[in-house]
This record gives sequence, structure tokens and C-alpha cells, in this order.
Amino acid sequence: MANMTQEPGKFREHIGRKAIRRHRARQRTDESIWFGLGMFGLVGWSVAIPTLIGLALGIWVDATWPSRFSWTLMLLLAGVGAGCLNAWLWVKRERQAIEHQVAEERAAEEQAIAGRVAEMEPETKTEAKKEMGRANE
Repeated sequence: MANMTQEPGKFREHIGRKAIRRHRARQRTDESIWFGLGMFGLVGWSVAIPTLIGLALGIWVDATWPSRFSWTLMLLLAGVGAGCLNAWLWVKRERQAIEHQVAEERAAEEQAIAGRVAEMEPETKTEAKKEMGRANE
């Protein structure tokens, strides 16, 4: 922090980034602890429902058409597999959406910083561009 007080440009940039983060956090009011628990429940139900459907269908097939193979067991495993695939695809889609949002926020933040650099005096502008290059590495 002592280093930032010596260089006002870095200090302003640091404060600007904190303000942007605070603003984003205030915009995300729906992502509370209940939101996170709801996501766990959603993933759980996306596995449980196909499993129960496979189990019920297997019991019905075994009762209706007896055979030496256990349709209950096979359809139970098929239901678990379908549920896990469903949950995996859903989590993957949500993760991609979050990564896309983070990339957009970074681009907006870099654009804001570049705008501030454009307003600087020529000698401090070259120093700031070097710092931005180091930060992106």
C-alpha cells in the first residue's frame, strides 16, 4: 500500500477496480446462500428424477414380462446415467455462462482503464501501458 501512495495513477486504478467490483457485487442480489443451495437441489433432482423413472419403468417391465434379466437393475442404471449426463450438461452450460460474463466484465474493465490511460499525460501514459502489459501476462 505504501507503494501506491507514491504513485497516484496506480492508486486511482486500484480504487477504480474496487469500485467496479463493489458495483458488480451489488448488482448480483439474487446470488445469495439460498441461490447456491437451490443450485445443489436442482442438480440433485436432475439426477434423482430420471433414476426414479428408470426404477419404476424397470419394476413395471419385470412385473409385466418376466425374463431372466433384471430390467429393474438395467433401467435403474440407465436412469442414473441419464440423470448424471443431464446434470453434467447443465453444470457445463452454467459454467460457460459464468466464464462468458467474467470475460465481458474484464473487457469492460480493460476498456475503462484504457480510457483513463488516454487521458493521461504522454510520459505517464507510456508507464501505464507498460504496467497494463505486465498485468495481462
